[in-house]
Amino acid sequence: MISIIILAIIQGIAEFLPISSSAHLIIFRDLFFIGNDVISSDLELTFDIALHFGTALAILVYFFKDFLNMAIKGFTKGIKDKDGKIMWYIIAATIPAAVVGLLFEDIIDEVLRTKYWLIALALIVMGIIIYVVDKKMPRNKEVKDMTLKDAIIIGCSQVFALIPGFSRSGTTIATGRLLNLEREDAAKFSFYLSAPVVLGAVILQFIKVDLTLILNNIWMFILGISISFIVGILCIKFLLKYLKTNDFKLFMWYRLILGIVVLVYLII
Repeated sequence: MISIIILAIIQGIAEFLPISSSAHLIIFRDLFFIGNDVISSDLELTFDIALHFGTALAILVYFFKDFLNMAIKGFTKGIKDKDGKIMWYIIAATIPAAVVGLLFEDIIDEVLRTKYWLIALALIVMGIIIYVVDKKMPRNKEVKDMTLKDAIIIGCSQVFALIPGFSRSGTTIATGRLLNLEREDAAKFSFYLSAPVVLGAVILQFIKVDLTLILNNIWMFILGISISFIVGILCIKFLLKYLKTNDFKLFMWYRLILGIVVLVYLII
């Protein structure tokens, strides 16, 4: 139970902070042996997706009013309304990652998730990128000022997040900053985008999985989803407040240190 709680907390934190939740779940389970005694190999991916479902619920609850407003304006006024157009931008931006994820799902699951050196390098490289981009680019655009081109570019950047270590929030926030979005607005649009992507992945995974695996371990899934949901809400609130007055230096150093620790561990 303690292992499940730890992994759920890790997911809740790492999903929203730009440090890669997939990389953390893989590293802490496979290299630091947290939870590998209770989560069998045939259950790993399904359990990871379940934890992502918990953080997706956190997004839907935290931004419920935003999503409701975007949906109402989107279907009644379309792209003529600033809030309405964001809904259609989110749909357009979701397509690239969805297509690539469907086409290369097996490669990602069977190959990339076990390339620990690649995960470590991705942590280091994206940590540097997000810090440098944030420092160099001006901040003069809000989510409502985005264009369709901006949304599609950010959506395409999610493709890199399919590689554990790059971080979905990290790549999309960095791309948002590259397009001159305010830090907080880049994070918000990143959160908006994650809801349909994660929910889509959850649905696909649970269609394929043997339901008896879930039913036989139902306590594990309920506990993991509940904790990742609660921690996720707290982390969304923290990051949005943090980015009002701080940059990404803290996350860069954390990613660098973790990436180096993993590389050293693999060499030794």
